[in-house]
Amino acid sequence: MEFGFETTKIRSNKFLTLCLGCSIIVNVYLLSLDKLDHEVSWSRTAAEEAEAVALISCSGHGSAFLDGPVVDGKPVCECNACYTGPDCSILPPEGCVADADSGNPFFLEPFWKQRAASSAMVVAGWHRMSYSFDDGRVISSELEKLILRIHAIVGNAVTQDKYIVFGGGSTQLLNAAVHALSASNSTSSVARVVASIPFYPVYQIQTDYFRSDKYRFEGDTASFKNNISDSDDTVVEFVTSPNNPDGLLKKSAFEDERSNASNHRPNNIKLIHDHAYYWPHFTAIPAPADEDLMIFTLSKLTGHAGTRFGWALIKDEAVYERMQEYVNLNVMGVPRETQLRAWKLLNVVKEDGCRVLFEFGYTTMRTRWEELNKALLSSKRFSIQEIPPMLCTFFGTSRGPSPAYAWLRCNWKEDEDCYGVLNAAGIIGRDGSKFGVEKGYVRLSLIKTQDDFDFLLHQIKILVSNENGDQASVKPL
Repeated sequence: MEFGFETTKIRSNKFLTLCLGCSIIVNVYLLSLDKLDHEVSWSRTAAEEAEAVALISCSGHGSAFLDGPVVDGKPVCECNACYTGPDCSILPPEGCVADADSGNPFFLEPFWKQRAASSAMVVAGWHRMSYSFDDGRVISSELEKLILRIHAIVGNAVTQDKYIVFGGGSTQLLNAAVHALSASNSTSSVARVVASIPFYPVYQIQTDYFRSDKYRFEGDTASFKNNISDSDDTVVEFVTSPNNPDGLLKKSAFEDERSNASNHRPNNIKLIHDHAYYWPHFTAIPAPADEDLMIFTLSKLTGHAGTRFGWALIKDEAVYERMQEYVNLNVMGVPRETQLRAWKLLNVVKEDGCRVLFEFGYTTMRTRWEELNKALLSSKRFSIQEIPPMLCTFFGTSRGPSPAYAWLRCNWKEDEDCYGVLNAAGIIGRDGSKFGVEKGYVRLSLIKTQDDFDFLLHQIKILVSNENGDQASVKPL
């Protein structure tokens, strides 16, 4: 009996010890959870605030934002063009003007809304308060590595043995490049800045605006080219590929002179290659670009124009140093929050070998291009540029065109003012004269919201049906 009693007592003690141990473990675990909950509460509040705004319904025709307009203490929808009402569900019965002027790349907005979790970020109030990173530089080393990795995956640029400079979008870097190349001018003469028509208007606007005594804009490359045969003046040429506005892959107008070793001009001809649109959703990638100075921008890669981030790949160290100095003196480097957001977005782009973003973007742009071509098929009054299919090394197949813009031409003699013709028909484009050509051309943006494209397509169909005397064939939106 005593043995049985002792056995029972021992078992009871073991049970109590086990219960006590479990209780201690559970309490420690609960205390750690409470501590963790306390530590992350600030980020949870920020996330809940952001999600509450993101959940506001705008009927698929707009969005609400944390920093947007507020009514009765609550954020409200910012509606796409033409749509109105508290939830952007009202379309005016009188119709809508199709605004195809700007290059706002909203065509990628649905992609990012589908990836709300992976692309979101919370920034602490004390994030990167210093003027520089710990290594003393003003660029993020991790972002730099990520950019080079994406170029390697896509195969659109050779980055080996090149320096990199970050800027406030490509806009800042364009003038930084002009400044750097003009400063290398060994003579006292003014560097001549040129671009082949049709060219991106900012090249001229920006060069004229800064009015440096080191450089001036001379206009069309071809017109200027014949006047420099006996000149030692430095020439800075913008080469835009794919070109804005017509989407064609371009080479330098001085290609022959630069490849001719016996010609004295290669040393005084400086090139700036603007590759803003050299990504697989806008063009086939036949081969990686490998030029001395190449400029890219986040806005046309991911669609985030408002983030204002771009980068330049530069071969010559002296040019790199002058461009970096320009950015440093201008803005002390790109904001750290901008670099953080670019890093976050590009990590999403990198997933699945970059294919998901570019397949989404290409499918969207290709569809819009085909629909516009179909709408203009029966028209003799209007025509758009022809871009042949081309082998794309990224997709591994021949692919049809998917340009960012339609370069529309008014073919009738009486339509000399093409911009005015389209404007009268309820279409706002960008006048061809701004690109250095005659007024018979207009650039139409295809990269805005789906609503914007639908309005544009509808107005184009009305124009063509009126031309063919079949006004009743176009269904109202």
